[in-house]
Amino acid sequence: MANRTVKDANSIHGTNPQYLVEKIIRTRIYESKYWKEECFGLTAELVVDKAMELKYIGGVYGGNIKPAPFLCLTLKMLQIQPEKDIIVEFIKNEDFKYVRLLGALYMRLTGTSVDCYKYLEPLYNDYRKVKMQNRNGEFELMHVDEFIDELLHAERVCDVILPRLQKRQVLEEAELLDARISALEEDLDEVESSEEEDEDEEKPERVVTPEPHRRGYRDNDRPRRSPSPRYRRSRSPRRRSRSPKRRSPSPRRDRDRERERHRSKSPRRHRSRSRERRHRSKSPGHHRSHRHRSHSKSPESRSKRSHKKSRRD
Repeated sequence: MANRTVKDANSIHGTNPQYLVEKIIRTRIYESKYWKEECFGLTAELVVDKAMELKYIGGVYGGNIKPAPFLCLTLKMLQIQPEKDIIVEFIKNEDFKYVRLLGALYMRLTGTSVDCYKYLEPLYNDYRKVKMQNRNGEFELMHVDEFIDELLHAERVCDVILPRLQKRQVLEEAELLDARISALEEDLDEVESSEEEDEDEEKPERVVTPEPHRRGYRDNDRPRRSPSPRYRRSRSPRRRSRSPKRRSPSPRRDRDRERERHRSKSPRRHRSRSRERRHRSKSPGHHRSHRHRSHSKSPESRSKRSHKKSRRD
């Protein structure tokens, strides 16, 4: 009888509120010492006193699956089903952080998607430290905003499966929720405005100078580049007249250049020519032709000889 849900309790998510906790864990809670001694006969008003005595949060721990007091009080609230105003006061309580977390878990299990975002998101600004008991019975350090983030995004918290939560974007498009305004946006705006003011102060004031002086300053700074042949401008006739006239190369210079070219040829070619000359000088035909050329008599010499012979006669 003591473990039954209140008669006038409403069904949550189409089922008995106590069934939101798994059966194995629920039976372990019913058999625990804390449930039998501290949670027996509690009402909505007395649950507040028990929540103020909490020292840590947690689900089940140890090999025997022992439930933590935080989980036992959660099941007790599902059993008696307090009014929504009481749960809202739990969440808004700033003096006792574990009371706030107990109300946040109950709101996440029983509330609608709009109520979860509406009442739990402001708790992101609470950075207080809390103790959490893990599955091995050891304590870990945690923060309130971390626990709220797990409630809104995780599937299981304190060994309790959380109901499905509709996405915030869908609710915003349906105009059921306003766009979330982060508490850090004001600080970020102040930081950006201060940075802009510092940059404006650091910038030196520009002195306005006449246009021709500014052009000369730019030309001195820039590296001078030779214009590309494609976009080279044609010179004006005045510039052509000013440029000195180039002298036409003389024929004497052309001859000297040709001689230098002939001299600068490879030594192999000169050697081959000298060898050819020696070979020709050794050949008999060459001597004959040479002698024949040297002793060849001209018609003038013949006429002189014939004239001498006629005188002798």
